[in-house]
Amino acid sequence: MASKPDTAVICIDMQNDFLLPSSPLCVKCGIACLPRVQDAIVAARAKSLPIIWVIREHDPSGVDIEYTRAHLLQSGGAGGTVPGSKGAELVEGLEVQPGDLVVIKKRFSAFLATHLDFMLRRLGVSRVVLCGVQTPNCIRATAVDALGHDYAAVVLSDATASKSEAVQENNLEDMRRMGITTPTTAEWIASL
Repeated sequence: MASKPDTAVICIDMQNDFLLPSSPLCVKCGIACLPRVQDAIVAARAKSLPIIWVIREHDPSGVDIEYTRAHLLQSGGAGGTVPGSKGAELVEGLEVQPGDLVVIKKRFSAFLATHLDFMLRRLGVSRVVLCGVQTPNCIRATAVDALGHDYAAVVLSDATASKSEAVQENNLEDMRRMGITTPTTAEWIASL
């Protein structure tokens, strides 16, 4: 009997509202990391690693979004990540496949008020590999919370993105100082 993998790949917020240039929530360098995210997903599937898609969705009223972002949804704001909208969908080139898991989140961390920790423990996971957007917010918050839940955290440096290269590198360096590893996607794949 084959043993369960101890690693899960968590893909965070790779949604139209965060990646398409026409969106008011667009992460400037986000779309550039898409090919590396695709590589990570393909590699995870080849090794039968669990894939967890983390999707941000908010009530159109803004009642469940951070108070600092409520203006995006309230009073006719530009909105974003509303369930059922095109903007809340995964960007073209990524798709949830049978056997993948999905977590809907409301805040930066994929652990906050979700069932992610329960799923990872049931799967026997001890290491999480993160890809997606945006590094200083959702990637970093999830990686730090992973450490707080005693998971080894890996952030794929070129399969994540920020609004600029400087912001990206500063956040990666901060995470490395916390004990979060930040290999490139190719380096991670070679280690499998």
